[in-house]
Amino acid sequence: MKALSDSTCEDMLNDSGDRAELNRDLMRFLWRNPMRLFSLSRRLQESCCGREVTYVINRNINFTNICVGRCRFCAFRKSDGYILTHEEIVQRAKEAEQLGATEICLQGGLAPGLTVEDYCEILEVLKSNFPRMHLHAYSPMEVMHMSRCSGVDVHEALRSLRDSGLDSMPGTAAELLVDSVRKVICPEKLSTSEWSFIIKAAHAMGIPTTSTMLYGHIESFEDRLSHLEVIRSIQLETGGFTEFVLLPFVPGNTELGRISSPPDILENLKMHALARVALHPYITNIQASWVKLGREVAGAAIEWGANDLGGTLMEENISRCAGSKEGQYMSPDEFQDLIKKHGRVPTQRDTLYRRILR
Repeated sequence: MKALSDSTCEDMLNDSGDRAELNRDLMRFLWRNPMRLFSLSRRLQESCCGREVTYVINRNINFTNICVGRCRFCAFRKSDGYILTHEEIVQRAKEAEQLGATEICLQGGLAPGLTVEDYCEILEVLKSNFPRMHLHAYSPMEVMHMSRCSGVDVHEALRSLRDSGLDSMPGTAAELLVDSVRKVICPEKLSTSEWSFIIKAAHAMGIPTTSTMLYGHIESFEDRLSHLEVIRSIQLETGGFTEFVLLPFVPGNTELGRISSPPDILENLKMHALARVALHPYITNIQASWVKLGREVAGAAIEWGANDLGGTLMEENISRCAGSKEGQYMSPDEFQDLIKKHGRVPTQRDTLYRRILR
C-alpha cells in the first residue's frame, strides 16, 4: 500500500462502518509506519476520552492456585497449592475496603471438583459483608469448569452467579483467539467459539465483561488481527465489553517462554495504538497493564492510545509467578503522579467506567 496521509487513514477507518472485518491493508500499513499509527491512535483517543486517563481502586484475590489446566504460559498453577477459606477472602476484602477499594476481582485456578455452588458461596459471603463492593469475578474458563463439575449448562451457571452477586466478569482466558495458536499454548482450554459463546451469554444476561489479548509469544501479526476481529464482532453484536486490556506475555518462568521472544518496548506501544485504531469506535477504553509492562512503559502507552492504567490490585500472583518485576500494589497517589507526568488528567473510576470524585 502506498503512503497514506492521516486524514486518508481516518477516512478508510470510518469506511469500515459496522463490519467486524478489519481493513487489513490499513492495519498492515499502520504497523509498518509507527508514527502514522501513533498520530491516528492519539487523535482517536482524544476524541473519545479527552485528556482523562483513568484507574480503579481494587483488590485482586487469587483464591486458589490449584489447577487441572496445563497452559504453557502459566507459572502460577500448582497440583498441591492452596485454597483460601471464606474467612481469608473476607479479610482480604476488608483490607481493600479500608483502602478505598470499589472492586474485588476474583480469579483462581481450576481446582478439581469446584462446583457452581462453591463459586456462588464466595460471592454471597462477600456481598453479605460488603454490599456496595463491585464483584468482578470468574473468567469464561472458570464458568466452563464449574459448569462441568456441576453437570449444568453455562446459562444456568451464569444465572446462579448473577443471582449470588456477580456484577461483571473478566474477559480473561481469551489469550489469543485463534484455535491453531491455542492448541500450542493452552491445548486444554476452551476454544475460541466456546469463549465467545460464554461471553455472549453473559452479555445477554446483563453481565458486562472486559476483553483481553495475550500477545508476544508464538502468534503472528495476522493472528493478532484475527483476535481483534473476534472482539470487534462480539462488541458489535452485544455492546457488553467495558474495555480491552493488552497483556504482553511474561516469559520468565514458563514453559512457553523457552520458545518465545517477548515484545520490546516499541512493539508494546504499537500494539496499544493498533488496538485503539482497530476497535474504534466500539470499544473506547484501552487499558495498559502496569503489572505486565512496568510502570514506565504503561505510562508511555498513554501517549500511544491507552486511556486507562487498570487497578491498584494490592495482590497479584499470576504475573509475579511468571517473572514480572513489578510489585503487587500501585497506590492511587502513584497513579496520579504517573498520569500527570504524561500531561493527562488522572481520574478515578469504578469498574464500569463511572467517574469517582476523590
